[in-house]
Amino acid sequence: MDFKVGFSKDIHELVPNRKLILSGIIVPFELGEKAHSDGDVVFHAVSESILGALALGDLGKHFPDTSDETLNMDSAFIVKKVVSMMEEKGFSVGNVDVFISIEKPKLAPYIINMRENLAKLLKVDVSCVSIKAGTNEGFGKVGEGKAVEASSIVLLKK
Repeated sequence: MDFKVGFSKDIHELVPNRKLILSGIIVPFELGEKAHSDGDVVFHAVSESILGALALGDLGKHFPDTSDETLNMDSAFIVKKVVSMMEEKGFSVGNVDVFISIEKPKLAPYIINMRENLAKLLKVDVSCVSIKAGTNEGFGKVGEGKAVEASSIVLLKK
């Protein structure tokens, strides 16, 4: 098969005394992701969508949250490792589309830097990386300002 598609999403609780890290960008905010690693929901969702496209399982299989080795891990390392696995299978990223759900802060000022960070890690031009953000209009944990979620769909090509 010359093309493969993968989808994933990741959600983390927002808590005090943690950094809000989205696509490798530290976004100034009073809350951050509660997680075993650094909690970057964008990098997690994208990595897992690549794993899904390749039928290689989920993030927990490769980066268990019970391991001391993954404690406070920089999620850029996760993306790099997954990209290496993808390349070993003879694939590259065609494009990726990410949607971040968060009530606040507004992410518009950070989107281009997020896209650039992700494009560099995926080894593609920034024009192949879409990142959008929106609120949940007050619904659910995200809407209550208690969580951040990212969804990702990726097209891989031989």
